[in-house]
Amino acid sequence: TGVAAKHGILIKDAQALELAQRVDVVAFDKTGTLTLGRPVLTALVAADGADPAAWLPVAASLQSGSEHPLARAVVAAAKDQGLPLHVPQAMRAVPGRGTEGEVDARPYLIGSLRWMDELGVALGPLAERAAELERRGATVSALAERSDGGPIVPRMLMAFGDEPKPGAQAALAALRARGIRPVMVSGDNRGAAEAMARRLGLRPEDGEVMAEVLPGDKAALVAKLKEGGTTVAMVGDGVNDAPALAAADVGLAMGNGTDVAMHAAGITLMRGDPGLVAAALDISDRTVAKIRQNLFWAFAYNVAGIPLAALGYLNPVVAGAAMALSSVSVMGNALLLKRWKPATGASAAPDP
Repeated sequence: TGVAAKHGILIKDAQALELAQRVDVVAFDKTGTLTLGRPVLTALVAADGADPAAWLPVAASLQSGSEHPLARAVVAAAKDQGLPLHVPQAMRAVPGRGTEGEVDARPYLIGSLRWMDELGVALGPLAERAAELERRGATVSALAERSDGGPIVPRMLMAFGDEPKPGAQAALAALRARGIRPVMVSGDNRGAAEAMARRLGLRPEDGEVMAEVLPGDKAALVAKLKEGGTTVAMVGDGVNDAPALAAADVGLAMGNGTDVAMHAAGITLMRGDPGLVAAALDISDRTVAKIRQNLFWAFAYNVAGIPLAALGYLNPVVAGAAMALSSVSVMGNALLLKRWKPATGASAAPDP
């Protein structure tokens, strides 16, 4: 645990250290874990050919009080263009779907296309454009307005793009080289999730992508992955990852994430480097190997010495020396772990 902490891996749970070397599947939350978690607004498409700039202040006003990465991207885009924001009223967040509230006394909703579909919002011509943006790997949300007594009317589509973390692809490849199946868990639509997965070197056709997963369903997904005796590790950084981290056999939290996630996990990666996941599994493997080797050395002297002592062939001085040598062998073998370094080559420098 000391040498692991030196390299940015804080092991808080001895059981996690023991189980990590048996992991068969590692499930990663996408945003902030495999990606930078800093999405930007890449496209705006207004309904009926209207100017998107007319609706962007409304969307940004609705999102002004949210800490969600997509919300921050909308607000940043509006501020960059110098557009005015208004204080929203009657705000209500719908977990995993979006937000609704009033801007200038008019009711609006902003959220995922899945939520719009659940509400029966007819996107009309916007549906084709949304599908096109999703095929290109964008995460797409929609702004809609509630009319008095009438249907909910779509006003604008918003497309967001995020970038993989440097080294994320190599980290996933390192896990696969260890015989471990990596899986990406995302709340994005399938098109966007699979596009990002391919950039990361994952294989959607082999079930390595779980898309359109609501925050409350992540723990159930981990339980499903554990079926059949599979040992599952979960890697996440957000509040909504905490139940899944606790449900997994081994929970690994990114140190640049929330306190709740770190509290729920048995192992904390002190830097937001996904390469440390393979390193954590490696130090677990080497630690358990040392335990087995030390058990051999602890018993070997006794197995050889007891019969000799029983037959009168073992001098007590030699027996005492053998006992001391047994302890030295165990300690010396354990201390060899101090030479361990992450195979990924991750540095001990903190995140900027």
